[in-house]
Amino acid sequence: MPAIDDDDKPKKKPAYEIGQDLTLLSAGELTERIALLQEEMVRLEADRLKKQAHKSAADMFFKK
Repeated sequence: MPAIDDDDKPKKKPAYEIGQDLTLLSAGELTERIALLQEEMVRLEADRLKKQAHKSAADMFFKK
C-alpha cells in the first residue's frame, strides 16, 4: 500500500497573510486578526529569547 504524500494533501489556508486586502473584513474580524497576530508576536518573542539564551550559554562555554 503506497504512503500518502503530504504534497498531495490540500494545503490549509493561513488565517492571516501579511499584506492581505482588508477591505472585505469586518471590524470584528479585524479585531480577531489583531489578537491572532499579538499571540503570534508573543510566541515569536519567547522563542527568540530562548534561542538567544542558548547562544549566550554556548558563547560562555566556548569563551567567545
